[in-house]
Amino acid sequence: MSHQLLTIEVTRLDASHVRLRLTGELDYDTAPDLVAAAAELPGEQHVTIDLTGVGLCDSSGLSALLMVHRGAGAIRLTGVSARLQQLLDRTGLTELLAAEHGVADGDNVSAIG
Repeated sequence: MSHQLLTIEVTRLDASHVRLRLTGELDYDTAPDLVAAAAELPGEQHVTIDLTGVGLCDSSGLSALLMVHRGAGAIRLTGVSARLQQLLDRTGLTELLAAEHGVADGDNVSAIG
């Protein structure tokens, strides 16, 4: 049984702002990696999570994003695919997890506003 590895690139943008760029699948097997990476961030940080490279996010991935949200001073998701946006909308997490659609995700879905 194999799963796609999740890579997490951490970039400090300034003293209180960190970007986590994820690549791979954010699922049951890899969600703990995101939680662990966020736990290593000092104090309350503004955390931007770039999901452009994430091909799959399941309920465990959503749970990990919520855990990061709880521990951070603020969280913003970027590179959100249309499919993930739909999942956020259906679960009521859209307003809690500020999300921006990705431009390079290949989805031709119009935003409803």
